[in-house]
Parts: sequence; structure tokens; C-alpha cells
Amino acid sequence: MREYLTFYIGGRWVDPASTQTIEVTNPATEQVCGRVAAGSAEDVDRAVAAARTAFGTWPATTVADRLAVLQAVADEYQRRRDDLAAALTEEMGAPAALAGGFQVDLGAGHLDTAIAALAGYRFEQRQGASLVVKEPIGVCGLITPWNWPLNQIAVKVFPALATGCTVILKPSEQSPFTGQIFTEILDAAGVPAGVFNLVQGDGPGVGVPLSGHPDIDMISFTGSTRAGIDIARNAAPTVKRVTQELGGKSPNIVLDDADFAANVAKGVVTMMTNSGQTCSAGSRMLVPAARMDEAKDAARAAAGTVTVGDPTGEVAMGPVVSGAQFDKIQALIRKGIDEGATLVTGGTGRPDGLDVGFYVKPTVFADVGNDMTIAREEIFGPVLTILGYDSLDHAIEIANDTDYGLAGFVAGADLEQARAVARRIRAGSVAINDGFDFACPFGGYRKSGNGREWGAYGFEEYLETKAILGYAPEEGA
Repeated sequence: MREYLTFYIGGRWVDPASTQTIEVTNPATEQVCGRVAAGSAEDVDRAVAAARTAFGTWPATTVADRLAVLQAVADEYQRRRDDLAAALTEEMGAPAALAGGFQVDLGAGHLDTAIAALAGYRFEQRQGASLVVKEPIGVCGLITPWNWPLNQIAVKVFPALATGCTVILKPSEQSPFTGQIFTEILDAAGVPAGVFNLVQGDGPGVGVPLSGHPDIDMISFTGSTRAGIDIARNAAPTVKRVTQELGGKSPNIVLDDADFAANVAKGVVTMMTNSGQTCSAGSRMLVPAARMDEAKDAARAAAGTVTVGDPTGEVAMGPVVSGAQFDKIQALIRKGIDEGATLVTGGTGRPDGLDVGFYVKPTVFADVGNDMTIAREEIFGPVLTILGYDSLDHAIEIANDTDYGLAGFVAGADLEQARAVARRIRAGSVAINDGFDFACPFGGYRKSGNGREWGAYGFEEYLETKAILGYAPEEGA
């Protein structure tokens, strides 16, 4: 049983303002596996005060100073990899191979990318007689989700620290263990007091006072579109900057070529990664209508290879994060059946032999219309919908007919055709044949949010731009 009952404020582990706690449930066993302290507005006030004090000195440090701190964090992060992986499996059900692999690797990759970006970043640039300066925005409140905890913490904390900001982190109360260990890593690495602060808690207790706090200059949030709207409203009276990475219903356009069946199968397996709990997942697969039956066969076979079970073992898919998430996914699967989509494989209920734990069957629907609920709403579970298209123009029309715009995918052997299709998808990032790049921007159009994370592009969100006019009048003349 893990118990994390203190917060990290001003470089010290301190007692919270109240004795209230939040229980954390292991989704594989449905048993309580730990408790964390439940923060309040008073705790937020203390953390903001510490971050504000630290902002008096941290921005004045040199790039070399900040690089040294980040490198120390990188060294300590590697030392704690196994601890982070174990926490991920326990708190949100990530299979051991995924937790100790890609989940932990994402945090390390973003840290290495931030170090490389900082080493070459230009904070000042001459423009004629003027000087354009990029300065840290100030104290930042960072609110992160439970599904890829280290990824989402890393893409916020490391750019903020690299650019000279100070931060208060509120991890999800459903995956708080990794946030606590992450904080231990920064403490051991010697991050100066007050530069990084941790307050655990839920949305009403910590998220609301954080987003509305008059002495916070920026809020960065990743989570649902519904919660993002609430945060933006709460932040509006203080006119602080708000950046958001929200929901998605991303299209995966499979081109009509010799690699068709293999690309369908790959799309199915990728969709089931992390139990489908990925905001950018290609949850709407678009295939040529004339090859729908072939797509069904390939999808059914691929889904059959996805092993489900105890995440501490050698399985591809563990449980979803909570009972509430399980119930939501079950209701949407039932909705797909009721609305007339073809259930290719999976369906309601737990997989055979799994009577305890929030396990969902890898589920594929075909013959889906883009007006169906399962094609419009973010399911956030291992549920793939397959839609047919008559032409590439039709495919792009369907792909862009969504409230979201976080990501898109194109799979096909003809690279020139794939490039042309990718350019027409209205989304913040489009991957051709599984392309991946830590240094490229990530973020959404429309209801998928605003702002960009990853690499040097993520730095921009934490910087203000100042023009100093007449800086060098003689040279300008």
C-alpha cells in the first residue's frame, strides 16, 4: 500500500493544509492500492507563493545553468526507471512491457529533446535597430491526465523549466504515484527550491483554485474537452494564458494498395495499445468501401492477437483505468450495436476468464456511418470503428467531418499519394506510415485544443515576446 501524504513546496516535503486523502484503486484488482493527500486552495496558495519567490531568481540563471539542472534530472530519471514503471502498472494498468518501455521512454525522450532544444535556442534576436527578446511567462500551473502520465508531465515541466518558468504540478488523482516519484527525481537532481512544486488532488480541490489563481501567469492542461472548457472559463477573469491538449477522434486513412491488409492489421493493434486510452489514437479507420469485407477479416485476425490480462504479466493489453471508464466504454459499445454498426469482434462485457478488473474486450466495428455515436464521440477505450470511402476526396471529407483535430494517420505504399492526403487532413499532426518525431509540434485544431507541445515548439508556450525598440539606433541606420 503506497501512501504519499505530503506535498513538495518550496523545495521541501510539507504537510497539507487538511488531513483529507484520496484513495487510488488498482484497476487490475479493483482493490485500493494507495492513498495520496487531497490538496486545497490553501495548499495552492502556498505553492504559488513559493513559485513566485523562485521566479525572482530562476529566469536570471544562464542557459548553461539550466542545462546542468536538466542533465542532472535526466541522470536521476534513468536511475528511477523501474520505480516509475512499477507505479504506472499499479495505478493505471499499463502492461509491464509498455510501462517499462514506451511509457517511461516518452518521459526520457522529451527530456533529452528539451535539453537539445535549449542548447540551441535563441532567446534574443536583432531586427534592424530593435531587439526581440523571449522571456519566461512566469508562474505556470500544469494539470496532467492519467493515461500517459510521464509523457504529459514531461512535455510541460521540462519546457517550462528550460525557458526559466517556475511551476506547480497537479497530476491526475487517478495516476498520482508517477507524479510523486517524478517529484522525488527532481528533488534528488537538485532543482532549486520553489522552481518546481507538487500539489496532489482533484479538480475541484486543486484544479479550480490553480486555474483561477490571480498570481499564476499560465495554465497548461491536458485532458477532456469538457474539463478544458471549464478550466478556460475559470481562468478567463485573470486573462492568463491557457494552453490545452484535449480530446480526439483521429482518422486513419488506409490507402487502396498491396499493403492494405497489413496496414489494417497494424492500425488495429496500434489502436489497442494502452487499452485504447490515447487521445491521438486512430480510432476512425477509413478504408475503401469495396474492400470492407477484406478489412473486416484483417481486423478480426489482428484483434485476436491482442492478449488481455494481468498487466504484471506478458500481455499486450491490461485493464482500463477505472470502473467509471469501463462503464462509459461498455455503454458506447452497446450504442454502436444498437445504432446498426457491424460488430466484427469483441463487444460488451469482460474477456473470458477475467471476472475481476476493468478489462474490456478488444472491439472492432465495421460498416460504421460517420454520423453514428461511436464515430463522433471519443470512446477512450480499445474500440475501433471502420468506415468506408468511395474515393480519396470522400475519405478526406469524412476524416475532416469531426469536432476534433488532434491527429491523423495515412497508411499506404505510395508515398506521394500519402503525402497529398496528409496535407488535406485538418489536424495538428498527421503521421504517414507510423512516422514519429520528438522534436515536432503536437497539439490540436478545433475542440482538440490550442497551443503546441513537444520540442522547441513547446518552448513558445512558456515565453512572452518583448520588442526593445531603438536598441541599436546606429546599427539600425
